[in-house]
Amino acid sequence: MNHYETVFILNPVLSDTQIEETVKKFEDFLINKGAKMVSKENWGLKKLAYPIQHKKSGFYHLFEFTVDGQAITPYELEFRRDERIMRFLTVKLDKHAISWAERRRTKLKTKA
Repeated sequence: MNHYETVFILNPVLSDTQIEETVKKFEDFLINKGAKMVSKENWGLKKLAYPIQHKKSGFYHLFEFTVDGQAITPYELEFRRDERIMRFLTVKLDKHAISWAERRRTKLKTKA
């Protein structure tokens, strides 16, 4: 089981219901592939550094999870097939990135 992190940007014209459905779709996809969700974060609507599909903002979401490496290719294929997704990035975390992510989550919990 490898530790991964995915950040994806949703189209800003989606309703709250559509956003929830899309996030739930990708979370369920991972769980069906045997993933264990470590963390989910909704970063909200953010301004993009450059226009993507003529849009200047997007809804950012972060998933941190552990799963077998063979599940990543079909997972990313689902992102490519979904027109609601503007961009995505999946990164395999090493031990230093995992410890940094744990510290970041702890800091977020203390702020809340």
